[in-house]
Amino acid sequence: MHIQQKECVAMLLAGGQGSRLGALTRKIAKPAVAFGGKYRIIDFSLSNCTHSNITTVGVLTQYKPLVLNSYIGTGAAWDLDDAYGGVFILPPYATESGGQWYCGTADAIFRNLDFIDNYNPEYVLIISGDHLYKMDYSLMLDYHKKSNADLTISVMEVPLAEASRFGILSADQTGKINKFSEKPKNPDSNLASMGIYIFSWPVLKEALLADSENASSEHDFGKNIIPMLLAEGKNLYAYTFCGYWQDVGTIESYYNTNMELLEPDSPFSIFEEDMRVFSNSNIYPPHYVGPGAVLEDCLVCNGSHIFGKAQHSILSFDIYIEEDAQVIDSILLPGAVVEKGARVERAIIGENTVVKAGAVFGDRESDEIAVVGDNQAIENQCS
Repeated sequence: MHIQQKECVAMLLAGGQGSRLGALTRKIAKPAVAFGGKYRIIDFSLSNCTHSNITTVGVLTQYKPLVLNSYIGTGAAWDLDDAYGGVFILPPYATESGGQWYCGTADAIFRNLDFIDNYNPEYVLIISGDHLYKMDYSLMLDYHKKSNADLTISVMEVPLAEASRFGILSADQTGKINKFSEKPKNPDSNLASMGIYIFSWPVLKEALLADSENASSEHDFGKNIIPMLLAEGKNLYAYTFCGYWQDVGTIESYYNTNMELLEPDSPFSIFEEDMRVFSNSNIYPPHYVGPGAVLEDCLVCNGSHIFGKAQHSILSFDIYIEEDAQVIDSILLPGAVVEKGARVERAIIGENTVVKAGAVFGDRESDEIAVVGDNQAIENQCS
């Protein structure tokens, strides 16, 4: 295969289990979880690469990757099936000395140095496949170049009360970072790392090689690589991002972020013509709303059949709501079925799960969001 040198190669970390999403990630990786009806979470990062003219993307998978691998395919859905680049699935692999899972974010990149070396890039963009945001990485790359940075970290301001959940940094007036702490108990800044990095490739390669030989390292960017580069006096700069960004790492944040899409002035729009979000789920016929059906304030996707009542809900592709069934304040993931007379309220129904006739799942008055995973059958009340 002819390899063409690339100015910037993206490495997309998509192996996360997402255990805080409970039943939703029992059988698939977090980046493969459906979102917003027709999308999967990874669509947003891949679409960002397309809009940023980054055509070579290594996707590092690990936890239950089957759905993710088949979904990404050649990358054609995101216009990333480039003749001299494209999307490449990079799972852990065995070597002469054996094989093991990736042992941290930095270890995952380290074990794919050969892949990056093939393209001999000037810069490497490192992103996650489980965040929701729209970003033109080329603007961040321009900033990286103008700052003569070794590493640029995309940051945003967060409430100080939540800062201990993030990597927190301080920077001077020029944007140069002078302090970094990974999830500090007592943060002294509210400038949070978004986990989006642009490295100058020689600096990243040298740092990963050094880190790999450190037996006490956790091989993590936030805990090890960034502090090491800062201590060495490298040029680290903060790139401030002012748009929408969300890590849907809990059931509550996942549910609320989906429901925000139904708001007329939603902070995160999937309807904008510029920075469109691409997906690999356009293979279904139009949706159908039957006679007598009630449909109010819903997102409805292709291939869905609605004969009952749906209010203020996200109805993913290929779902089925039978006569006299009710779906209220809920999210139905792809292939879900709500049979005749069943009622679903303030709930998330997993892919290809069936709520049997007459069953009740969830409660609008409850503080808890009822959740059921994929390929299940609900026959009675669950909480």
